[in-house]
Amino acid sequence: MAFPELSTSTAPLTSSTADALVLALPPLEHASAVLDDLPGLAPILRGLAFSGTIGSTVRVHAPDATTMPLFIVGTGEDPDADTLREAIGQAVRTTTGFDRVAVAAPAADAGTWSGAAEGALIGGYRFADYKKESGPGRATEIVLHWPIEPTAQDVARVRAVAASVALVKDLVNTPAQWQGPQDLAEAALAELASLPVEVTVFDEAELEAQGFGGILGIGQGSDRPPRLVHLDYAPADAAHHVALVGKGITFDTGGLSLKPPAGMVGMKFDMAGAATVLAVVRAAAELGLPVHVSGWLCLADNMPSGRALRPGDVVRIADGTSVEVLNTDAEGRVVLADGLVAASRTHPDVIVDVATLTGAIIVALGHRHTGVMGDDDAVAAYLAAAARAGELAWHLPLPAHMEDELDSPIADLQNAKIGDTSGGSLFAGLFLRRFVGGTGEGADGGRIPWVHLDIAGSGTAKSPFGSTDKGPTAATVRSLLGFIEGHAAHGDPSSVEAEVGR
Repeated sequence: MAFPELSTSTAPLTSSTADALVLALPPLEHASAVLDDLPGLAPILRGLAFSGTIGSTVRVHAPDATTMPLFIVGTGEDPDADTLREAIGQAVRTTTGFDRVAVAAPAADAGTWSGAAEGALIGGYRFADYKKESGPGRATEIVLHWPIEPTAQDVARVRAVAASVALVKDLVNTPAQWQGPQDLAEAALAELASLPVEVTVFDEAELEAQGFGGILGIGQGSDRPPRLVHLDYAPADAAHHVALVGKGITFDTGGLSLKPPAGMVGMKFDMAGAATVLAVVRAAAELGLPVHVSGWLCLADNMPSGRALRPGDVVRIADGTSVEVLNTDAEGRVVLADGLVAASRTHPDVIVDVATLTGAIIVALGHRHTGVMGDDDAVAAYLAAAARAGELAWHLPLPAHMEDELDSPIADLQNAKIGDTSGGSLFAGLFLRRFVGGTGEGADGGRIPWVHLDIAGSGTAKSPFGSTDKGPTAATVRSLLGFIEGHAAHGDPSSVEAEVGR
């Protein structure tokens, strides 16, 4: 993974010896006190009609203030952590050809440091691509000039966040030819080798022995057999257990329900949920959070062949539930069913699954919002974490009147409703809920609190924005980390102060 190194300084930006300067400013009428310390800059910005709107960027020559290349980016009238993350991230992302870049936002509140730092590091992410010749590169070092020194804990968290985002983007960007289920399992082993995380890989023989028929069924058409990977970070002082389940379809052709050619482009992205779970577990372990965090990566190639699952075939999930697979392109929910059953058997306090699950969520919410479904209290805690992290999310219902649509004439459930596209994301959520187990507190204990995150839209950017490139976004990584940190605060996610993750 590649993102800039971060250092900090309390000295004025103009004292920097970096190769270029980035100055984040509000509209001029709100920046007079700052501009007084930068002689000659105000009339130049007025002449350029600098608006100060979030992300608006200009390069200026201001020799009375500095002889170095100077980029001004707008933060809006009242910059907070979210606007600084996006503004500074966009400036770093688009300022290329300079190895060392210094950044400052002198008009911002000192408490927004984490947002500014996250934006700088995430905006500086770069993928080691396969091009013969690459254009001007992004900065390899960011010096963040700030009036106060951040704590070592703040710096460690920002670096862990940036590393998690970079890991997801690296894995999702990797072509499927080099990343099958076993490759992704080995990546998990390598990423966690130096951390107190136990990793267990279930191969096809173990999957069959333990009855994980959903993952086996979806993966049976590929020459690269499926895997289930269990990650377990269980510190001695943990009082609460958060289980994460990730969809990891390393390439999705649709199986025998074959996608059209245009729909197959980009389907290496279909393992983003599993990559997200891996990255979040790693971050929790790196930061030493006092929360038991487990992860289940449900890994399979969905390929057509003479061995592939046929529409109308029946698979049996690990809890014994039979599923008639009417659409082999609705495969994510089938592999996640096994993962949810496995996670439920450990009786966590809450289960969160994350998946590039349905095209219907893109129709409903577009490419910025994550669709969120599940139990009200758990969903509310996740939405609060997403708001603190500045990630867009929207609560969708799980309507009781759609339950009958899950019925199959020959099996316990069907995985799709053929010929009816209405409420497709909700149908998938209702399907998944059937596999969330009980709390283990007897017949009246109820279901384990559960949240479903559909990132089919939010996980991929069609065009760059803010700190995010076109391509994988690592959506929900920062929110999930904040959600887990909430469980460290006496098990109440809503008790985390607003500045966590900012």
